[in-house]
Amino acid sequence: MQTLLKNIKQCTICKSHLPLGPRPVVSAHPQSKIVIVGQAPGTKVHASGIPWDDPSGKQLREWLDVSDEEFYDETKFAIIPMGFCYPGKGKSGDLPPRPECAPQWHQALFEEMKEVELVLLIGMYAQKYYLGKKAKNTLTETVKNYNEYLPKFLPLPHPSPRNRFWLSKNPWFGVEVLPELQLAVREFI
Repeated sequence: MQTLLKNIKQCTICKSHLPLGPRPVVSAHPQSKIVIVGQAPGTKVHASGIPWDDPSGKQLREWLDVSDEEFYDETKFAIIPMGFCYPGKGKSGDLPPRPECAPQWHQALFEEMKEVELVLLIGMYAQKYYLGKKAKNTLTETVKNYNEYLPKFLPLPHPSPRNRFWLSKNPWFGVEVLPELQLAVREFI
């Protein structure tokens, strides 16, 4: 695992597409129980090199009902984004994750983690990649039907502060999904 993580952190496969240059952000351990598959680091995470070290990460930890210490314990949580580096800015937020990362590195990471109990799929990129044709037409439908993907996968919206409108429009998420998420997290960590 250490060699694999070192190789990922030295990856430059898409450096010509990265406005801030490569700085892969990933965290994993052979004993990781829960894998968080997100989108890609933002500028703050790119600067710090710490996964989910931003307001989205704070919200995610609240959703999971875990402390920072628990969240950053690699034996509990592996953090494997769809794109390991900051992809750049688009018209309405960050660009999508670079498409090279997941096919290049995800399978090798999962092969090293034999104790994974749950994979959290945050956002539509992770959901489409891992659920394939089983994903619904929209992120909302996929998340609303989360129990179809359990016990292996649990799809979630992105915890970005920009998603306040989605959260207010979908109050069932806090009532139905978050308690199930928190229960699963407590069971596995």
